[in-house]
Amino acid sequence: MVKALDNFDAFLWGLPLIIVLLGTHLFCTIRTGFIQKHTFKGIKLSVTPDPDGEGEVSQFGALTTALAATIGTGNIIGVATAVASGGPGAVFWMWMTGVLGIATKYMETAMSVKYREQTEDGRMIGGAFTALERGLHAKWLGVLFALFGAIAAFGIGCMTQANSISTALKQNFGLPEWVAGILVAVFTAIVIIGGVKSITMVTEKLVPFMAAFYVIGSIWVMIMNGHFVGEALVLIIKSAFSVQAGAGGLFGYSVAVALRYGCARGLFSNESGMGSAPIVAASAKTRNPVRQSLVSMTGTFWDTVVICLLTGLTLVSSALAHPEFIEAGSNTDTTVLTFHAFGLIPVVGRPIIALSLALFAFSTILGWSYYGERCAEYLCGPKIIMPYKIAFVVLSFVGCVIALNTVWTIADILNGLMVIPNVIGVWLLSGHLMDDVHKYVHNIDEVDPTPIPVVHKQIADL
Repeated sequence: MVKALDNFDAFLWGLPLIIVLLGTHLFCTIRTGFIQKHTFKGIKLSVTPDPDGEGEVSQFGALTTALAATIGTGNIIGVATAVASGGPGAVFWMWMTGVLGIATKYMETAMSVKYREQTEDGRMIGGAFTALERGLHAKWLGVLFALFGAIAAFGIGCMTQANSISTALKQNFGLPEWVAGILVAVFTAIVIIGGVKSITMVTEKLVPFMAAFYVIGSIWVMIMNGHFVGEALVLIIKSAFSVQAGAGGLFGYSVAVALRYGCARGLFSNESGMGSAPIVAASAKTRNPVRQSLVSMTGTFWDTVVICLLTGLTLVSSALAHPEFIEAGSNTDTTVLTFHAFGLIPVVGRPIIALSLALFAFSTILGWSYYGERCAEYLCGPKIIMPYKIAFVVLSFVGCVIALNTVWTIADILNGLMVIPNVIGVWLLSGHLMDDVHKYVHNIDEVDPTPIPVVHKQIADL
């Protein structure tokens, strides 16, 4: 059973999803007329309050919550896996998936905000599930998406992240797993019990700090590697288009292998096309769908175009400056490569990467708790919210103290399955979404007069 799950996971996150997601990224890029050109407008809007918009949280709060969920271990360990498995060229293809994925993140967010709903007590609920139901009149697809998301959140967004925290704290600070488990559970409970406003209040402060903390560490390592940084950048680009494999080791991979691992890890890292980040974007105060979508698409820019590229340059320049990294890069435990690179910083290097891993993982727990909760509420109504939160807190402790190989595999599969209904919605609703682009992208302050429906539904309505 475990072997069958592993094989299906490898198959799903292999060629099928690479084709589906890259195809969607290209489709959205062309369909929107390269919406990426508005990235810096989105960055400006993300720090500009929108008091006239309807919603629960600020645009910046929604963005940082989404970033909290996507900036995770994939930005550190995921990049190391891509480099170790696909060579330096994999970094380039990770970067390209980020550039193209910005358009998909725009479209899936626009879909979720356009078709969001309001609960009877005034909360916003939206995501692929509401868009599939209201836009395509295919509630069964919305139910599938919500079911996959609600269950996957326990694994990929909770237990596996908690396990990463306890492992990092034990290996670098000697903290027992059960102590880490109690700390993670307590802090998770304190934050998520208060709902989306409490989560965004924390992520607005935590995400900029943890990102800056990690970026400073990466730049510090690259400064220590000196002139190897430029050489690393050249090697990354050359390796991305190398027709033949090299002599072997970390640098011995062809373009096909670099493309495979770079795209796979990049797609997993930024979650563009998965439909997760738009769930919190639907709660944002925004006067029209385009405004919030421009803000949300910057999440892919920060996650992959900036942070993953920095990690890649740090790892490859370190490998060039210290050839023994080639041997470390072939190790099955790719955390070795990352810890070796940051270990170049005297005394504080390894604590920096350990703390970064812990913060990234904890922020992912916060973001995914909200995703899972909203999916569960769509399925079962508001009565499920508190039991779901309690289960999430309990499993955050469990994740710290047990082995999770099979849990990770199942959650990974469910994440992949979330892509299918979400992408169907993006493709089939793209015409309606483009109407909004033409209407609002150059009139970004115009208020959308379309009323947000007030509803109370659950799975029994099927």
